[in-house]
Amino acid sequence: MSLALIFAGQGAQKVGMGKSLHDGSAAALALYSEANRVLGWDLKKISFEGPEAELTQTKVCQPALFVHGLAVVAALKEKGKLPEVKFAMGLSLGEVTALTAAGVFDFATGLRVVAERGRLMQQACEKTTGGMAAIIGEDRPKIAELCREFDIEAANFNAPGQIIVSGEKARVDALVAAAKDKGLKRVMALNVAGAYHSRLMEPARAEFAAYLDGIAFHRPQFTVFSNTTGQVVSEPAQIREALVKQVVSSVLWEDCMRACAAAGATEFWECGPGGVLAGLARRTEKSWLVKSFAEFTDLPA
Repeated sequence: MSLALIFAGQGAQKVGMGKSLHDGSAAALALYSEANRVLGWDLKKISFEGPEAELTQTKVCQPALFVHGLAVVAALKEKGKLPEVKFAMGLSLGEVTALTAAGVFDFATGLRVVAERGRLMQQACEKTTGGMAAIIGEDRPKIAELCREFDIEAANFNAPGQIIVSGEKARVDALVAAAKDKGLKRVMALNVAGAYHSRLMEPARAEFAAYLDGIAFHRPQFTVFSNTTGQVVSEPAQIREALVKQVVSSVLWEDCMRACAAAGATEFWECGPGGVLAGLARRTEKSWLVKSFAEFTDLPA
């Protein structure tokens, strides 16, 4: 087996996530306890008990998903059920989780990085009026044309025919309203706090760049793919640059998955709540073998 770990992005969070990992694995419990110490607030309680409105906040859900993903990995390792990892990648904030799993940061540093990223992005959301919409069943050239026409940006290329656009809410709403006249198959406004992966996140990008200047990066211990290019990143300076750019640029998730499969991955293990990434993988290539591990009860016996 040539194993790739894949880590969830914002939107995958759900109240109760990680509770059985925490209760069933000493290694996962240790990560949750360390997270509370590092952050100075009770991530454990919000993850396990909610309220949902609090868990959904960008500054909360990003660190919560980071800790959850690494708690899955820790529990797999503790049970002796994690084969050698060859590849890793994550959707948006999940890229920080993947880099931490690969040893680019230690757990506490990775958690501080993702918490600052979430804080800055939430701040940018609160200072702008942004929106996002999912466009189903259209190809990339069509999306590029729509983005030019409505002056918005493509935020996520998740799978063939599933692309998310992002920008000022009025412009995104105008696209949603015009969808039928444009002959678009399906366009849905998303319930989000802001325009992620668009130019509206520029203040967050600039401050995040300054923050990362003070952080030490190491070479990854296995191959990691970047959302910004869909290609491998390995040099510390290159990784830093990609993480900064990622805040305002498109997430090329489909490209990451295809590049990883082309590089030799034979199995993908999703470490995150639900099975969002497994669903995207099935849309992209039905023959890929994808398993999802969200809770202790999901881990191999």
